[in-house]
Parts: sequence; structure tokens; C-alpha cells
Amino acid sequence: MAATVPGYSPGFKKPPATLRLKRKRARRSEPDCRQPCGEAPRARSAPARRNPFSSLDNAPRRPARRQQGEPAPPEGGHASAAPFWQFLESAGEDRGARSAEETYALPLPEEPKLSTELRCAFQQSLVYWLHPSLPWLQLFPRIGADRKVAGKACPWAQDEALQQALMSDWSVSFTSLYNLLKAKLCPYFYVCTYQFTVLFRAAGLAGSDVITAVISPTTRGLREAMRNEGIEFSLPFVEESRSKKQKNSEGNLETEVAEHPEVGRSPEDGEEAAPSDDDDDGFSWLEEMGVQDKVKKPDAVSIKLRKEKHEVQVDHRPESLTVVKGTNTFTLLNFLINCKSLVAVAGPQAGLPPTLLSPVAFRGGTMQTLKARSMNAKARVRLAYEDIFSLEIVGPVLPHSLHSLTVLLRSAQRGAFSAVLYTHEPTAVFNTNLGNASTASEKEAVSEDLLKCGLHSKTLHQLSQVPTLGKSSMRFLEVKDYACAWKP
Repeated sequence: MAATVPGYSPGFKKPPATLRLKRKRARRSEPDCRQPCGEAPRARSAPARRNPFSSLDNAPRRPARRQQGEPAPPEGGHASAAPFWQFLESAGEDRGARSAEETYALPLPEEPKLSTELRCAFQQSLVYWLHPSLPWLQLFPRIGADRKVAGKACPWAQDEALQQALMSDWSVSFTSLYNLLKAKLCPYFYVCTYQFTVLFRAAGLAGSDVITAVISPTTRGLREAMRNEGIEFSLPFVEESRSKKQKNSEGNLETEVAEHPEVGRSPEDGEEAAPSDDDDDGFSWLEEMGVQDKVKKPDAVSIKLRKEKHEVQVDHRPESLTVVKGTNTFTLLNFLINCKSLVAVAGPQAGLPPTLLSPVAFRGGTMQTLKARSMNAKARVRLAYEDIFSLEIVGPVLPHSLHSLTVLLRSAQRGAFSAVLYTHEPTAVFNTNLGNASTASEKEAVSEDLLKCGLHSKTLHQLSQVPTLGKSSMRFLEVKDYACAWKP
């Protein structure tokens, strides 16, 4: 059995043999002298006890003999008298090895050991909170993740009792996050389902003075179910498109009236108004042809669907963004908890609750860190080669993490660095302006309340600004002379 122990020393002897060898060595080294009678025996320094496991990796090795010309240890000290942490640092430097924190800190100043604050701030910027926590599954993104989940162990797929237990825990965590959001102890959080994503934001973020929730992408069936539950919402892009068409039609009508005054006459002026498609649902031409009895007109459902054709055409697209505000967000919370279509009933994600992502701790949430990896390479600049350091961060990079990392690297890199960003496309539309910007005084008051959530004041100030990107997002970020510039 001992032969299977890694690092086992073949020179290990049985205890009796070891003791006999020690006694022989002690007798040889004793000086041949006699003690005076009546005197106590002199204390003899016992030889160092031999450790039979001295060849194992965790045993301290005997210091090597000092070569000729090598400086001696300082007086009153021993070669191994240095503090333990100092020994580890010097040993690490000698071997050229780096710890995990030092690896993350490569883009940071050249002396990472002298920038403990920066390294701690960097690690803190990578933290986020997740529910549920299933280490063998990648829980973000959830849209289009069937291939990544397929083949993984999903014991809840065929177990209804287990599915109910998972959903019960998920509902508690979801409710906890909403309560924290309402108390302004959480600035925002995400609900990621296999079909759509919901972003809840506290009052004061994105230029709104009330709690908001944005959903993307949506379908007519989901929106109809929300209407049936009494949830009031808006479709900003659809409404914007309608208003543009209305303005264009009004402008064209004014032009036609100026050129042909009879166009704008009303029935009261003695002229019969031209029939519109909305009045007869566009089937008046059947009567003109005399085939109205031979052709079956569509039912009321089909007529309603035709009227909502512009809304149906945006399904699964960024234009289907749905915005819920104020107290309707609480109704949305209950709707999502009880919505049966929130969880897939078939496929690799069957029975798996949606993913909750938050920048702060919440009930049932597990702390996670983004994966960071640093690399260095040589790049030719004119006639010489320069070291180029690259930092790769993988995972759900939340908005506060992006801002804090930008501020951190701007300081650490002396105001010069660039970054390439890869956005989860279904969430890019969340940069849309909600259209109800609050006043400066209201923004200041709300920002002060949000300071309790734990984010940096500069990060909160940035998140409170009115979004201007619309359907797009930042793709490239460059910092020169401490000034930031970005491109969509």
C-alpha cells in the first residue's frame, strides 16, 4: 500500500533498523572521555532526528553546503529565517512562476506586488451573482444555448417534483431581487429565459424616475398574455414607426391640399368622403366585382390579425422591445412567476428555470467571477518589437463591470488602452431611450438613494444617464490621454 503513495521514499526502513542505525551513528560520534564520579552526566546534544518522509514534496529540505566564496548567513540568523511569505515571493521569482492574481494583473502596472489595491479592485470588478448555480451547465446566454446544454446531465427533465422544487427556489430568489430593487439596494438585474430576456432597473437608472422593465425579443402571444393580465406596456419602436408614418401622411396630405383643394373637403362640404380600408376591412372590391357571395370573408380573428400586421411583423426582432413601467412591473413579476411558457417543456433546456444575474448579492444567489486571461505578444513598431499585453474577459459582463474595468484600466495603463466588445445581441436593444427623462434635481435625489446599493458613485452616475445608442451597442472602446471614445 505504501508503494502507491506518491513521493514514497525507497530508502524508508523499518523502525527497528532505523533505531539501530541511529545508535551506531551516535556511538561513533561520541568523544572517548570519562565523567568524574559523583557528577551529573553532561547534557549531550542529541543528533538531529531523521525524518523517514524527508523525500516527500512537503518536507523541508536540508540547506545546501555553502560553496567557497559564497557569502555566509548573517550573524545571529539562519538561512531559513526569512518570513514565510517573503520566501514564497522570492521562490516564485526564482522559478518565474506567477499566481492567479498576478496572472490577472499583467495588464496592470509592471510591479503587481506594489499595486495590491488595483489587483483587489480588478478582482472585485469580475464579481457577479447567479441563480441557479449548476457548475456543469453554462447558464448564460440562454437564447440559442440548446447545443451547449445538449448532452449534459439534467436530472430534472423527467422529474416533475424536482422541477417544482427548482421553480419554487427560483421564485423566492426572483422576489428577493425585486424587493431589493424596490428598496434601491439593487440597481438592476436580468432574467434570462430560453426565449427572451428581461432587464429590471431601479428608479433613477436610464433617466427614469420609476422602476422599469424592458423585454426583448417578444412575440404577439406573449404580449397578448400580458394584456390579459392587465399589464400596461409600450412598444417604443412600433409607436415611433407609426408616428413617423402619420407625420409623413399628414405632410403629403398638406401638399396635396395645397395643389388640389378638393382633396381636403369633408362630407359636410357636399362631397362624399373616400372610403378607407379600415371601414370595410379592404374587401369592398369584392362587391364591385360582384363576387362577394362566392368568396368567404375572413373571421374577426383574422381581421384583428391583419390590423396588427405591423406588430406581428416585429416578432423575434429588436423592434419587438416591450417596456413596462411603475407598478406594472410588480404585476409583471407575478406574471413571470406563473407563466408556464417561461420554462421550456421540451429540448435540452426543459424544466430549467431562467437565469438570474445581478451585480449584488440576493437570496439564493451564488457569487461567480468572470474568467480573465492575460496574454503577451510581440508587435513590430517601426524597426523594433514591442511587448503587447492582452486581457481577455469571458462571461456575462454586466454594465457596472464594464464601467469599473474601464476606469481601472484607464488608471493602470496611464490613460491609454483599447478594447473590443462582443455584445449578446438580444440585449443590445436595451440601450433604447425610454422617453421619460426626469429633471436634474430628481436625478440627483434618486442617485443619492442608489448609493446604498454598493456600486461606485461614478458607475451609478453613468448608469443613470439617458441611453442614446438605440438598437446598437458599443463594439470598440479606445482610451487616449485619459479620454474615452467608442464606436457602435
